Amino acid sequence: MIDLATGSGDIPRLIVDYARKIGAGVEIDALDRQPATLEIARTLSADYPEISYREANILEWNSVKSYDITLFTLALHHFSNDDAVLLLRKSCQMSKRFVLVSDLRRSFFLVAGVYLLTTLVFREPMTRYDARLSAIRAFSFSEMRDLALCAGWKDFGHKKFQFGRQAIWLERT
Repeated sequence: MIDLATGSGDIPRLIVDYARKIGAGVEIDALDRQPATLEIARTLSADYPEISYREANILEWNSVKSYDITLFTLALHHFSNDDAVLLLRKSCQMSKRFVLVSDLRRSFFLVAGVYLLTTLVFREPMTRYDARLSAIRAFSFSEMRDLALCAGWKDFGHKKFQFGRQAIWLERT
């Protein structure tokens, strides 16, 4: 499995925890371009030998192997439309079986909720700035669909989730 733009590695750790619980084996390559973020992820994952962290710019990185599952979680909104299409295309190319991309879903309620939370609760300047920018830059439901179509995805799933989230997925047969 590969996790693109892994951040602190929370998703890979959750997957390993579940795999251990059900007695399944898993190996995860987790990529991020920020060395400081990867250092945090490595520290938090000290007891997770199943996860290998790699520093890479996912726009430029070319995998030498293919993966059963490609994950890309809560990061697509950080990219332009053209780069998002490229990343969706690359995600599909490096996966033998499944691709799952989840992200924010821009809507009035997401933007209003983020502004309310960052005014009343999460008031630290960096959090306020990043959260508000992310809510505004998120792709709408129809924009996410259009990105997948532009990337050549066919017969993919797409669903809205609570609290301004959405996912697209593809199963290759």
